[in-house]
Order: sequence, then structure tokens, then C-alpha cells
Amino acid sequence: MSVRRRTVDDVNQAWLDPLPIRRIEADPEAIPDQHWLLHLAPVRQLLSDGLDLPKTTVLVGENGTGKSTILEAVAMAYGLNGEGGSIHATHTTWSSESPLHSWLRLIRGAGAPKWGYFVRAETTHGLFTFLDSTRAGSGTLDPDFPPLSHGQSFGALLDTKRFSGGGFYVLDEPEAGLSFTAQLRLLGQFMEMAGRPNTQLLVATHSPILAALPDAHLIELTDDGMHESAWEDLESVHHYRNFCHGPERYLRHLR
Repeated sequence: MSVRRRTVDDVNQAWLDPLPIRRIEADPEAIPDQHWLLHLAPVRQLLSDGLDLPKTTVLVGENGTGKSTILEAVAMAYGLNGEGGSIHATHTTWSSESPLHSWLRLIRGAGAPKWGYFVRAETTHGLFTFLDSTRAGSGTLDPDFPPLSHGQSFGALLDTKRFSGGGFYVLDEPEAGLSFTAQLRLLGQFMEMAGRPNTQLLVATHSPILAALPDAHLIELTDDGMHESAWEDLESVHHYRNFCHGPERYLRHLR
């Protein structure tokens, strides 16, 4: 197991700043003998070892390693809508969620808020359409999302009261479609959220910018499982640095 377990300091901090989820564990009786999900090493590791969740956790890794699958499952196990939204959201367009959420059980933090919100890049259009259709009676003072760009809509969503208090906030590849400057602004919003009491962030990203979230617990997913990592040791950081210093080293392999 290469992901750290809770320390005494973590336990003490949990009493001072109760978080919505302390730990993710498997429900052994719910796991089938065979399923395609069990071929993903990070999923197998999650089911066998569980995972402690500190205040901020960032999952990174290549496409297909299970980042979004795990994020979706934790969000749904918490009670959030699988296509994005809060614990009260009911909209749906196309059911594509995996059953992993039904194999998990969450150890909740005593005295922590139960509010939460899930945003995933691949379903943001449907989420914004739903929010726009319910804006009049929501009381959230939402902006008019349709005229905004994707990046503007995402930033505006995080500025609403849905994200203003304590709770469990799950964001899947939120950097999609965002410029460098917009990603920096998003990182600043994450930093502000992480500084609040009773607020917990779980993020999956390909962005070295978002992975630089201060004090975040970085977990890199590979074909071998989940591994705790420092920012400078992430494979994505290594490749971005090398590409910026010498694009030709990568371009020659594409010709």
C-alpha cells in the first residue's frame, strides 16, 4: 500500500475541523466475483485497502487508470447526482455510471456538514442546462449560464452559494476547456475553499496547475495502483516541463 494512512495529527485535526468523509471502505458483500472494474489496479486497491480522505485530495494519472470512475463512485456513494449537482439534484440524460458506488461505504465525520456538490467535465453542459431551467425558483441568484463560455460558466458556478460554505466538493477534470489564466483563477478558488472549516475537496485532474494545490494529498494512479506522490515527481509535471523546454523531443515521435 503506497497511500498513507491517518496519523494522530490527522485524528486530532478531525476533531478541530470535522470533514464530511473520513475514510472510504469497501462493502465486501456487495462486490461481485467478476466485473470489468476489477481489472483496474487502482479500483482493486481501493476495495482491498480503503482510502483515508484528508481535507484536500487530488487524483492524477493517465486516461483509463480509473480517476473519473473512482471520483464518480465516491460522489454517488455520498448521495450526489452521478451527472453532477448536489444531493438534491435529480436531472439525468443518459445513465452511464458504473456500479462501483454500490460497492463502497463511507465513514462520515461526526458533526461535519452533509452538503456536497459534484461537477464533472463531460456532463457540464447538461448540468448548466438543468440549472438554467430551474434558476427562477432556486434562490441561488445564478447567472444566465448559456451566454457564458465554458470557462466563464465554471467560474461563475463556483462563485454561487452552492460552493460558499462547508461540505464535500467533488470535481472531475475541471480544467477541461480552461486557459492557463483560467486554471490559475480556479486554483485560487480551490485554495480559498480549502481554507474554510468543514470543507473537503476531492479533485481528479490532468493539470499540473491544479495539482499544485497547496497541502493537497496527491495520489497518482497507474496500471500498478495508487501511489502517493510529491508534485515535482508527478509524471505529468515531468512531461510538461520537458515539452516546454524542448518540444522537438516529443514532436519527432509523432512524425
